[in-house]
Amino acid sequence: MGIDAAEQERTQLETQRHFEEQRDRLRAEYMVAPEARPRSSARGLHHTALVSSDVQATVEFYQGLLEFPLTELIENRDYPGSSHFFFDIGNGNLLAFFDFPGLDLGPYQEVLGGLHHVAISVEPTRWEALRVKLVAAGIELAEHSDVSLYFRDPDGARIELIADPLGEMYGSKVL
Repeated sequence: MGIDAAEQERTQLETQRHFEEQRDRLRAEYMVAPEARPRSSARGLHHTALVSSDVQATVEFYQGLLEFPLTELIENRDYPGSSHFFFDIGNGNLLAFFDFPGLDLGPYQEVLGGLHHVAISVEPTRWEALRVKLVAAGIELAEHSDVSLYFRDPDGARIELIADPLGEMYGSKVL
């Protein structure tokens, strides 16, 4: 016998309530008001490194389509024959990639401790121009709140372009 629709809805609401209570408890325990919050020990995100199956395709996508200039292409010090390359994503931040030729890595997967997405802030006018370029290139997009575009890169990593300023998300301050 299956659970009827009313019971499923009740269970779903209880689950949602449980997670909201958990978030409330964590906020109360760990979040500090902005005026009392200590300064971070970090200066910023130096780079995030992803894995590329094809250096040229990655460069064409990130520099050619998304307009993130390639700033360096060197050998990976940890794996001879592998490349380590960087794109300027503004504000002194870099998006980096490694390729690992000969390792026969599997396709992109979201796993615990892994990458869900990389969100990159762009000016609203650039956001709209990049949206047009992505559509023209046949890239499948998911658009949210008129400021956020989600899509996948050539290796399946989820990328978000967000037109909100740094430190804001969907019009709310997060920093």
